[in-house]
Amino acid sequence: MEVLVFLIPISLFLGGLGLAAFYWTVKTDQYDDPDGDSHRILSDEYDDHPKE
Repeated sequence: MEVLVFLIPISLFLGGLGLAAFYWTVKTDQYDDPDGDSHRILSDEYDDHPKE
C-alpha cells in the first residue's frame, strides 16, 4: 500500500501532462484542415485502383 503514495502523484502528473499537450495542440490549430478533405476527395492522385 505504500507504493500508492508514489504511484498516485505520478499518474496524476502524467495525466495532467497529456491533457496539457492535448490543449496545446487544439490551441495551435493542429487539427484544423478545412480545405484538405474537399481537395482530397476530388483528386485522382490516390485512387483505389493502381494505374496500369
